[in-house]
Amino acid sequence: MFDNLTDRLSGTLKNLKGQGKLTESNIKDALREVRMALLEADVALSVVTDFIEKVKEGALGQKVQASLNPGQALIKLVQAELVSVMGEANEELNLKANPPAIILMAGLQGAGKTTTVAKLGRWLKQTKKKKVGVVSADVYRPAAIKQLETLATDTDLVFFESDVTQKPVDIAVNAIEAAKKQFLDVVIVDTAGRLHVDDDMMGEIKELHAAINPIETLFVVDSMTGQDAANTAKAFDEALPLTGVVLTKADGDARGGAALSIRQITGKPIKFIGVGEKTDALEPFYPDRIASRILDMGDMLSLIEEIEQKADKKKAEKLARKISKGKSFDLNDLKDQLLQMQNMGGMSAMMDKLPGMGSVSQDMKDKVDDKMLARQIAVINSMTLQERKFPDLIKGSRKKRIATGSGQELQDVNRILKQHKMMQKMMKKFSKGNMANMIRGMKGNMRGMRM
Repeated sequence: MFDNLTDRLSGTLKNLKGQGKLTESNIKDALREVRMALLEADVALSVVTDFIEKVKEGALGQKVQASLNPGQALIKLVQAELVSVMGEANEELNLKANPPAIILMAGLQGAGKTTTVAKLGRWLKQTKKKKVGVVSADVYRPAAIKQLETLATDTDLVFFESDVTQKPVDIAVNAIEAAKKQFLDVVIVDTAGRLHVDDDMMGEIKELHAAINPIETLFVVDSMTGQDAANTAKAFDEALPLTGVVLTKADGDARGGAALSIRQITGKPIKFIGVGEKTDALEPFYPDRIASRILDMGDMLSLIEEIEQKADKKKAEKLARKISKGKSFDLNDLKDQLLQMQNMGGMSAMMDKLPGMGSVSQDMKDKVDDKMLARQIAVINSMTLQERKFPDLIKGSRKKRIATGSGQELQDVNRILKQHKMMQKMMKKFSKGNMANMIRGMKGNMRGMRM
């Protein structure tokens, strides 16, 4: 996410290292590069012009701390302005309504509305502990109704049936009435994709909005359309009172133009960002965290929250108790760790949030293969229960049998055994209660490991 912008900005700001202080001459070239980076990221020209002017004003207005070098000072100013452009802070959904709170989803065809409905429903259910119902008022695409039903079943949401012979208003009103009887907290209404220039379709969604009076009207837009996303959102807002925006497909957006343009052009907050195809790949949009990612500072807060939400705490506690009693870390334990990593979307999903990833070459990033997790789990699954418990038993003929059984090479079996040995050593240091030894061991292991 935002890879191109991160690379350009990181390189530009590093060039200021070694300078004594910020002056008009030494920031001129840097700001020219920042301007080009933003334009290449497809950020709207009006946003770029205003952005550069404010950073320049801050740099020459003696607002920087004396303890910072010029590179650090400009990064601080650029980060603050990125946060300002994207909206200062996350704006939460407003659910303060007599139940059920109604959320209406609008947007162009193919933006990912139906998937986003399921993602948002799941997020509300898991994070806010809400009872959520979903309904499709897309009477032009029968597959959309079926798709939402499937997603609702997968995410354990209440699904209200609808039919292409019904009117969108009737579908939504019936669903809301049914939700009241079931004491649901939230109803999310999916709608058909439409263009803002289609008067008939815009008239239909206006009528739907007036009939159900949603407390939130969210515009779902594909982030890969760049500044066009902001212009489309603005056009929709002129016809429909939008309360916020959901950016989809951000994991495939290497530029970032949409994220940096929408708030300035529309005045509407980005409330959520879609970062993958799975129904758990939706995150609240935090401008300060996104700004840190863009400047290659990482986003450890989001990473920690993700681990807290998706990690199996019971298994983690069980492993901690086992290790504290001096028992050995075996291959079943390693399998559990790999499954948890897989559950969190794999290494590639976490890389965006790690500081300093901009300095890792694209060639190295391309070598991060999340399918490797599945192959490693397959290797362990091909072992007997005794072999998993006592890895030292695995010698020549056993290795060949495991490789054949898992459909992998002998070197893959050796690699997983080596990885287990490294983690076992680290766990032994942990069991002795010597944190300093453990940290030294982790550093040694990291140096020894290769992507």
